[in-house]
Amino acid sequence: MDATPRLAFDPELILDVLDVRLLLLDVDGVLTPGDLLYGAQGEELKRFSTLDGHGLKLLMSAGVEPVILSGRDSPALRARIAELGLRHSVLGSGAKLPAAQNLLDQLQLSWEQVAIIGDDWPDLALIARAGFSAAPPQSHPEVLARVRHITHAPAGLGAVREICDLLLTARGAYAALLQDALDGKPHTPPRQSDPITGTLAEPGAVQSSAR
Repeated sequence: MDATPRLAFDPELILDVLDVRLLLLDVDGVLTPGDLLYGAQGEELKRFSTLDGHGLKLLMSAGVEPVILSGRDSPALRARIAELGLRHSVLGSGAKLPAAQNLLDQLQLSWEQVAIIGDDWPDLALIARAGFSAAPPQSHPEVLARVRHITHAPAGLGAVREICDLLLTARGAYAALLQDALDGKPHTPPRQSDPITGTLAEPGAVQSSAR
């Protein structure tokens, strides 16, 4: 079967993300369409994309760490984080910049090594500092005016996967992972970098996900 990748990215975009080691992700309006759904008992429900989830798993296998950074917290979100095996997240914090800076300090990474996908004003301080920034097309105009890339796919329906594919391409991992998929091999090969560890934290603190 022909394993030639069908996806192609602007070479300048690929150059922009060559040094990325960390992907910061907002949740509502990025990993979800942005709707807030509540059940009869007040429980918060969220809709996630399997395309995005698989992309995040592929990204971890290629040595880029995805980090959830959300001002909200819910059992539904924590369940999704655990299901994906994401090891770091910051939930329930209204001040994203200090939390992100704390994480970078812990991991000894610079802002030039960070990519972010955001959609609204709480993400602007991170967008202004990150080496690469992106937003789904329905994001607030102030965000759209400041990001490096606006995704073709909408929030909660492949926007995150689009950035994952870009980062995988920049790391030279996309074609090999595609070949593995065509060959029927597991989609999460051994990591290519040392793992970054952590523990599930209280709201507003740096955390990793429970399995």
